[in-house]
Amino acid sequence: MKMVGDQVATGRTAKGLTQRALAEKAIVDIETLASIEQGRRVLMPDVAERLDRILGLPGLLTVAANRLPEVDMIPAWAEEYMEREAEALALSWFDTLAVPGLLQTEEYARAVLSCRVPFIGEEKIELQTARRMKRQEILRRPIPPTLSFVICEGALRDRIGGDEVYREQLRHLRACADRPAISIQVLPLGITAHAGLDGPFTLLETPEHQLLAYSETQRGSILVRDPNEVSILSQKYAMLRSQALNFVETKDLLDRLLGEL
Repeated sequence: MKMVGDQVATGRTAKGLTQRALAEKAIVDIETLASIEQGRRVLMPDVAERLDRILGLPGLLTVAANRLPEVDMIPAWAEEYMEREAEALALSWFDTLAVPGLLQTEEYARAVLSCRVPFIGEEKIELQTARRMKRQEILRRPIPPTLSFVICEGALRDRIGGDEVYREQLRHLRACADRPAISIQVLPLGITAHAGLDGPFTLLETPEHQLLAYSETQRGSILVRDPNEVSILSQKYAMLRSQALNFVETKDLLDRLLGEL
């Protein structure tokens, strides 16, 4: 990473560009470019391709980016989102298959990570579980971010980890639903249409009041900065909130699920 960062800095200097000028041309934040040059952030392949074109390099950075290993236990494609999440002013999260990570209990998180195929091993599961729990520190800020969650009901009915893990997770969700900075709504089973058929996504407001979106797939993800694309996802989220159960109905559903155990 340090070697690749030096290559970016050398190419930039040879073109007579400042970090800010290159960041604007490459459509990345100046802090991101600075971190790449310092070897603290992974150079993503799509950014590498843009830098190669701007700096007149013959695919040098693209080859390097595609050969870089993943760093620590966070996939390279999720690293920037994790940094953004930690400082966010507001998060709006739509999830379809599992309880959102910020609302997971430790045992539920461990059970979710244990479901991965191929099996990643106990050591990695424990490290990734610890990282997921650390992300929840934003909930304990003196002034926490404003958090909104829309969760498909199916995710609340799957008993990931077994009955005891499931029971504790429901209890935790029900407690979170009473916290003033958190709003939880359930998208009920059996509705005839909803705006989230393309899959889960997250909307994020940065301390600079920039609106971003994040979406994951099976083997990758994308952090969306384009205002038009973020607007489309914001409209989807607004529609999902109108289609989901309201706050009181959601609490009633959680109470009923707990009563069935």
